[in-house]
Amino acid sequence: MRKDVQPVFVWRTLMLLCLALIVLPAGSAFAAVNKPFPQHTTYTSGSIKPNHVTQATMDNSVKTKWNAWKAAYLKPAGTGKYYVKYNSAGETVSEAHGYGMLSTVLMAGYEANAQTYFDGLYSYYTAHPSANNPYLMAWKQNSSFQNVEGDNSATDGDMDIAFSLLLAHKQWGSSGSVNYLQAAQNIINAIMEDDINQTQWTLRLGDWATSGSYNTATRPSDFMLNHLKAFRSATGDARWDNVVNKTYTIINSLYNGYSSSTGLLPDFVVYSGGAYKPAPADFLEDPNDGHYNYNSCRTPWRITTDYLLTGDNRALSQLNQLNSWIAAKAGNSPGNIKDGYKLNGTLFGSYNSGAFYAPFGVSAMTSSSNQSWLNSLWSHTASSPQEDYYEDSIKLFSMIVMSGNWWTY
Repeated sequence: MRKDVQPVFVWRTLMLLCLALIVLPAGSAFAAVNKPFPQHTTYTSGSIKPNHVTQATMDNSVKTKWNAWKAAYLKPAGTGKYYVKYNSAGETVSEAHGYGMLSTVLMAGYEANAQTYFDGLYSYYTAHPSANNPYLMAWKQNSSFQNVEGDNSATDGDMDIAFSLLLAHKQWGSSGSVNYLQAAQNIINAIMEDDINQTQWTLRLGDWATSGSYNTATRPSDFMLNHLKAFRSATGDARWDNVVNKTYTIINSLYNGYSSSTGLLPDFVVYSGGAYKPAPADFLEDPNDGHYNYNSCRTPWRITTDYLLTGDNRALSQLNQLNSWIAAKAGNSPGNIKDGYKLNGTLFGSYNSGAFYAPFGVSAMTSSSNQSWLNSLWSHTASSPQEDYYEDSIKLFSMIVMSGNWWTY
């Protein structure tokens, strides 16, 4: 073969290999990535992003956070499976599993192994069904991947898993080894049947919460309103509209009745005397169940995300009050945000937790009046050291939203 022909031969060979990869089935490791990171989503008119750093800098900061998160928490769980390491004992919970599935699908395009990780996480989910409904996930496993503390579900994990499957359908298609859309519809329908109180149209705490005061209780950190709207779109089930409407009603009832000066929401909510109220102490977890604590710290991220994507302003008054209050409370310094407040604004926390300050960066995106505060929150979050699984997960998701890289079904 003549030397001057060899480069052409090599080039053609490489092109054929590339084409072969492109047409591999969607379930393979080489499926086309339809919405690669970064996405630079256009959020609702009037919302803002950090403007003191470039878009490329923000994207790179998210990549850095993802790399650290993946190295610390995304672990193999046997052949073809992955799980999210929740604590030093090597346990996991469905909440963490939902976070893993969400982050891998959102980071696809930058993360070369995203679909491999996602499918491995999906395989782990299907191997750990709730005893109440096989499409919901048993909420906790030990380091041997055995279900512990009851093989029933937690609503937040179920919701994130379902939403991530919808995103996977958009990201890779559903014609490969996993039919993501069908899998999503299966778990969405299961959530409606077992995680929703269909008398009150409220989100239950899990598929186990079907009697007594637990049957009508709800948890504001589960108020993933854009998830609910995606479930409606994916299934055509109009009952999801009831859940969306009731969820917004509860947000405003709590805000007007218990936190009009702060906009804070409690960890848990009970239904008593025909009204939704902050839960009493030790309702489910600890004495702070009725305060703004380690569950509800996620609400500024969860609730604001729907506003950014859809412009639905039914919680905007609550969010705006929240933004004004926390900026003043912290003296415009994110380092002064602590991990726990009563609904009237009284501080009881002492640690500057990323689970608390990062979500306030998302809620600050609602108005240009928050620009300098948002910039400070971004910088504080982007430069923060590694903490634990929970804080680092929430920081990663908050940065994905703040950088304009969150998208929906």
